[in-house]
Amino acid sequence: MSISYPDYQLDEQLLAPVLSILDAHQDPYLNKGLVAAGCVVKLAIEGKRLLLGLVYPYPCQTLYRDTVMDITKKLAVLDAIDEVECEIDFQPKVYSAITSVAPITNVKQVIVVASGKGGVGKSTTAVNLALALKAEGAEVGILDADIYGPSIPLMLGIPNFRPQSPDGKIMTAAHAHGIAAQSIGFMLGDGEAAVWRGPMAAGALVQLLNETQWPELDYLIIDMPPGTGDIQLTLSQKFPVSGAVIVTTPQDIALADAQKGITMFNKVQIPVLGIVENMSFHLCPECGHKEHPFGTHGGSKIAERYNVPLLGALPLNINIRESMDVGAPCVVKEPESEVAGIYREIARKLGAELALQQVKPTVSISISDDE
Repeated sequence: MSISYPDYQLDEQLLAPVLSILDAHQDPYLNKGLVAAGCVVKLAIEGKRLLLGLVYPYPCQTLYRDTVMDITKKLAVLDAIDEVECEIDFQPKVYSAITSVAPITNVKQVIVVASGKGGVGKSTTAVNLALALKAEGAEVGILDADIYGPSIPLMLGIPNFRPQSPDGKIMTAAHAHGIAAQSIGFMLGDGEAAVWRGPMAAGALVQLLNETQWPELDYLIIDMPPGTGDIQLTLSQKFPVSGAVIVTTPQDIALADAQKGITMFNKVQIPVLGIVENMSFHLCPECGHKEHPFGTHGGSKIAERYNVPLLGALPLNINIRESMDVGAPCVVKEPESEVAGIYREIARKLGAELALQQVKPTVSISISDDE
């Protein structure tokens, strides 16, 4: 695939140094220069003003300002350029690791958040990850696939939402903090349980996915139930999953179960995009001393063993729990906090890992002469 710019003009003598500077700017998540990564989609010069267009395959909106400033400083050494006008966009492709099934209407990519066992903070991770992707410029939805223990309604602060179905076929999704959401919990009364056998629970998941009127989404995050049962297999066989994130804690027993989750996704040919380690450490609020109550380096060791990235390590922090209990996740309640920053870093790494799963086109640039 080649990309040309028939509507733009750049002096041939200026083209080489500009491209060299742009490709020397290494993207920290794609580990490539901007040209090699296919991010440069517009290049032109008007007088001494350079017009530059960049498109990223992963969301990184909070880094745009720093990116523009860095590139501008590097291009300032060229006498022919006094000003750089840079436009940056984010455009994810439609991508599925499971190509034998049809895409979900309006959904470009599906990411499952899973764990081998409960109690490791999987749902907390799924919600904050969805909100972090939104903060980085993506359109995001979240599906609560934990049929027996739905927690997304409470975590998003919308436990009283009830889906509507104007046509009797498609249900409306909830909206909270800028993302769309669906859960079996929206259809159950207070204290009511879904007492179903595995095939019925899997069938409910199929309905929630297929019969929800999703808006246009770049990513649909699915909060999976713990384990490797019917729901996991149904999802991998019937829906276009793009990749999986495994959540664990440093404990040996949690790590052993996380390995089972990785093995399951490998068997069904869904790429594991990375590991998130919760409760990684505790910082004393009084003296700043770091403790590791559940062990150390568990997430990094399992990531190394299975050759997947460690996307991030989150502290044992009471504010994370308290914010989820009141339906105000820390990414939106305290966006400038260290924890929110960690979640956004995880979101950028995840988006980049998913982009790297796709085949990159070979980019060539042609310059037209309008004179």
